[in-house]
Amino acid sequence: MEELRDTIASARKIVVKLGTSSLVDGTGALDPAKIDRIVDAIEGRIARGCDVVVVSSGAIAAGMAPLGLKARPRDLATKQAAAAVGQIHLAQVWGASFARYGRTVGQVLLTQSDAGSRERARNAQRTIDRLRQMGAVPIVNENDTVATSEMRFGDNDRLSAIVATLVGADALVLLSDVDALYDINPADPRAVRISDVRTGSDLEAVQAGDGGAFGTGGMAAKVSAARLAARGGVPVLLTAADKIEEALGAAQVGTVFHTRPERSLSAWKFWALYAADAEGVLRLDAGAVDAVTRGGTSLLAVGITGIEGEFHAGDIVEILGPDSAAIGRGEVAYGAAELAGMLGRRSDELPEHQRRAVVHADYLSNYASRL
Repeated sequence: MEELRDTIASARKIVVKLGTSSLVDGTGALDPAKIDRIVDAIEGRIARGCDVVVVSSGAIAAGMAPLGLKARPRDLATKQAAAAVGQIHLAQVWGASFARYGRTVGQVLLTQSDAGSRERARNAQRTIDRLRQMGAVPIVNENDTVATSEMRFGDNDRLSAIVATLVGADALVLLSDVDALYDINPADPRAVRISDVRTGSDLEAVQAGDGGAFGTGGMAAKVSAARLAARGGVPVLLTAADKIEEALGAAQVGTVFHTRPERSLSAWKFWALYAADAEGVLRLDAGAVDAVTRGGTSLLAVGITGIEGEFHAGDIVEILGPDSAAIGRGEVAYGAAELAGMLGRRSDELPEHQRRAVVHADYLSNYASRL
């Protein structure tokens, strides 16, 4: 565990995620003093030669007071209106705080659709990288003004995990209002602190809760995001925002989530599984499911029992078993119209131009080997 904490403490590129509760006061308004303290710690880390990308929640909360809202809105249109007002205010507060150090910030607003498109995801990556190269701090947030309920990251914890893998971060620091992961509500005197998570078995007894009054994440979302980032090869430190100095210092606080190099996904496979938009579905028989989940095996037409959607060659498709259980995802080599006539046929029964794999092993990722 100490070795991983040392690795996080010396990481050269990190993503720092701040939840809404870490940025607002008791009324839900942005608290400049809290943000100044966060920026002070981030600048301290930058001074040690580290590149920092910030994933910041708080846009909806920041827009509530100017619009006269007393409680977090529930309907999509009001959330988007609050975000439209709040994004401006949030960026101004971040900018003013970093300006104390003569540093510029750049706002990067993303939607699930942006991450789901390979070209747009690469554009976002290039923008973030260029901001860092120019000495600016990227401030990333979900673009709540245009995201629909069906096309959302769900919370900025998940967004931070995707951004961390997208930019090739060496570590992800998740900050909220809880100092570590506990097996039950930390307010309960029987709660046991969990200092490190190596596999899913370390979480079997954990009961994680939902978000608070001003946020959407909660501990359950943070654990899910931490496991997601670790699956992509990015170690995670989870702790409270009021311990940010220690978190960005020696990292001897909170809970760390270990990566498992033998199970870490390549950047492409991580994107295909967890960010890409799936354009269709392939349904497999039991034999094909067994072959795919063992890993290293390409998917052939003989094991496919059905298809759904109007996908084209090169699209990402969802792969389901005979019981509709999600098996994985992959890049399909044929369009739906052509593939429809190939289903269930052995390669030697197909014409020469259709004998290549439907999904090559290099472009197929399954859910079986989760952290």
